[in-house]
Amino acid sequence: MRLLLISDTHLPRRARELPAELLDRIPHADVVIHAGDWVDTAALDLLEERSRRVIGVQGNNDGPQLRARLPQEAHVRLDGLRFTVVHETGPARGRERRCAERFPDTDVLVFGHSHIPWDSTAANGLRLLNPGSPTDRRRQPHCTYMTAEVLGTQLTQVALHRLPPGRSRR
Repeated sequence: MRLLLISDTHLPRRARELPAELLDRIPHADVVIHAGDWVDTAALDLLEERSRRVIGVQGNNDGPQLRARLPQEAHVRLDGLRFTVVHETGPARGRERRCAERFPDTDVLVFGHSHIPWDSTAANGLRLLNPGSPTDRRRQPHCTYMTAEVLGTQLTQVALHRLPPGRSRR
């Protein structure tokens, strides 16, 4: 099962549209996971139209229309792995321990908020992934997103993709 992980798209504030490279990957993904801060319902509509399956949560910048359509946390089993998707996990310091305690029945936690890519594993085996942002790099050198594969009970082929500078990103 092929996954496409994104977060913090902030459309149309940080960009007018999603980058073409990201849009081109959507049809190849079995599941698109978005960890919040969509900002505009048009982004959710677009992903729902183009994706086989979307798993998304609301972020702190998402208004009432998105909050009505999206949960604060999403819990889903993909093949043999238990995923949780949230927007914010708090400060980087102590994140693995804190998240392992908060989500003891999760194998993979996908989160956003910071726009900083993150890939780590807690002492209990919880994998933590933040794909960064495809539209707002903030203090990072690149806008980013992630891809991964689920094979039974294994998360494999986790890759961070850097997007080239583009006109759609401010």
